Amino acid sequence: MNKKMILSVVMAVILTAIAIPSSPAMAGGKELVIADFDAGDKPNNIGGDFGAWDKDPGDGTQGTKMSFASDDALGNPLGHSIRLDYDVDSSNPAYNGFWMKLNGEDAGEFNALTFYIKGDAAKGFSKRVKIELKDQGSKTSAYMLGNITEAWRKISIPFEKFNRITDWSALSEFVVVFDDLHSMPKNGAVLIDQIAFSKE
Repeated sequence: MNKKMILSVVMAVILTAIAIPSSPAMAGGKELVIADFDAGDKPNNIGGDFGAWDKDPGDGTQGTKMSFASDDALGNPLGHSIRLDYDVDSSNPAYNGFWMKLNGEDAGEFNALTFYIKGDAAKGFSKRVKIELKDQGSKTSAYMLGNITEAWRKISIPFEKFNRITDWSALSEFVVVFDDLHSMPKNGAVLIDQIAFSKE
């Protein structure tokens, strides 16, 4: 093999490595990305709707507002995350948050819910939020997530933590809940990105 052929082979290998970067998410198993928010618009990656919800829309002292942020968890300059500005500082019982339809997605081949989360240091943020999954019959199973910081952090919650769900073949909804018992401070903002089902 002459020098020109060797150089061609080496260049081909280098170009392939550049074009197809290794993915940490795929290296140790498989992953189904439910929402990367990179389009900066609805729906999610599997065609599901999403948005903010309020316990009492008539109570102006509480609520969550959803918006798209250009702060992408994976550092994609063209990507987005979602920003959730929450307020549970009310004289009435207060809880609100974010919902996302899963459209009956079969998660049976996966074993964990993963996503990235961070708090807004300038506005303040709760270090704890409640994460819920719902099965096709709308049975809700919740997990209390703690240790949220102002830096992006990848969260992996094993399915076994959602112990009220026994059938993973058709999931209906992913929900984030802020409430007046666990959210301290009672108003602030968190960002979420790259919601996925993973096999780890």
